[in-house]
Amino acid sequence: MASPASISKHPIHPMLVALPIGLWIFSLASDVIYAMGWGGVTRKETALFTMAGGIVGALLAAVPGLIDLLSITNGKVKKIGIWHMSLNLVVVALYAINFWFRYSASVSAGTTIWLSVIGIGLLGVSGWLGGEMVYVHGMAVEPQPSAESSTERGMPRRAA
Repeated sequence: MASPASISKHPIHPMLVALPIGLWIFSLASDVIYAMGWGGVTRKETALFTMAGGIVGALLAAVPGLIDLLSITNGKVKKIGIWHMSLNLVVVALYAINFWFRYSASVSAGTTIWLSVIGIGLLGVSGWLGGEMVYVHGMAVEPQPSAESSTERGMPRRAA
């Protein structure tokens, strides 16, 4: 099933999700570096700003993701998509709370690091569900002509 939110047959959602994932992982890495006393206050600030960028990036990636979700007609795949979306919304909420805690300095650094660890863990589960939709169920994959119809038109069969 092709993605309705695409550019030249390339789905937009998977293009955009790399940004928040990378920023949130870098935020956690910056936290760990700061907690170990290696990076100074710059690492603490880096963790805050990369977290904010991840929140913005996730909200941007959610728009084409929602468009794709609304186009799913297969009940099983739609259920997986709803779980994927729900987990992602929980992750964004966790990071928004985490950002607020850091910005207002209302909780300990240990609490904010654990919120990041939990967020990355949930993001991993959500990513697995997204992979399930794509690699098992073919969501957002452009249908290819069958091997039989290719050979009928005089085109060679592809091994992979």
